[in-house]
Amino acid sequence: MKNILIPTDFSENSCNAIKYAISMFWDQECIFYFLNTYTPAIAGSRFMAASFEESMLTNSAAKYSQKGLDDLLQRVKKDFVNEKHSFRTISSFSLLVDEVVESIRTYDIDLVVMGTTGATGMEEVFMGSNAVRVIKSVKDCPVLAIPQNFEFEKPTEIAFATDFTRFYTKSELKALLELAAIFDATVRIVHVQYEIKSLSELQLFNLGMLRKYLGGVEHYVHTVSELNSVSKTLEVFSKEMDIHLLAMLNYQHSYMEQLIREPVVKRVAFHTQIPLLVIPELGMTSNLKESSNRDNVLMSN
Repeated sequence: MKNILIPTDFSENSCNAIKYAISMFWDQECIFYFLNTYTPAIAGSRFMAASFEESMLTNSAAKYSQKGLDDLLQRVKKDFVNEKHSFRTISSFSLLVDEVVESIRTYDIDLVVMGTTGATGMEEVFMGSNAVRVIKSVKDCPVLAIPQNFEFEKPTEIAFATDFTRFYTKSELKALLELAAIFDATVRIVHVQYEIKSLSELQLFNLGMLRKYLGGVEHYVHTVSELNSVSKTLEVFSKEMDIHLLAMLNYQHSYMEQLIREPVVKRVAFHTQIPLLVIPELGMTSNLKESSNRDNVLMSN
């Protein structure tokens, strides 16, 4: 059973992310959690005595939030009849990022799916500020960002962008490996280099471990020259190889961090035209947690 969290503001963009997620996991048993947050009062008022007006605003926002979730739930159940899927709603007076982080822990979430804002020339904000904030804040769960108006197609071609400078754990790659298995996908490991050169011993070792984890998954390694920026390079690569989903780890000095920090002018061309799977850096923590859970189960038996 998969637990999938989908933040929604009831916009067409967020509804499209819901459609994508349901379609992607159509044959999998899942619980989908639809999350809507609201903060009607002025900034800082949560730490002061609430006035009557603020209380009224909060009650009104709470009703709007719950009604929106109820209406959404009815539409989803009508449009997507699937015995393998069940749905829950979460309405919370909280900041979006805070509630996403809390919900991941409370509901043992396996994946967060979010819609991303479309790009409009120089006014573009990379993926939308909400998506970026969630990606930067979530440390223990993958985030799948769905571009505006992107219709689901089976991700049979997946690109995994990496520079091989750090060791990967199997737990970090779990979401990538599962999607590759579900859709019998080809994984294209793409390494962007400013200047093409041979891999170091460390990089070769990490590449070897990555290929070991991929096991029977068909995969290829592509080394490409950087075109002005990492984002532009990945955009061009994705188009040329007809990539359906781009995945990358988010850790210090990673490609994902570079994308978030690149000057806006440089990333204007990067419209996240395909879904982006962002995998947090779990390291050995997740392995220790899984080992501890197994030990607890054995002890209870």
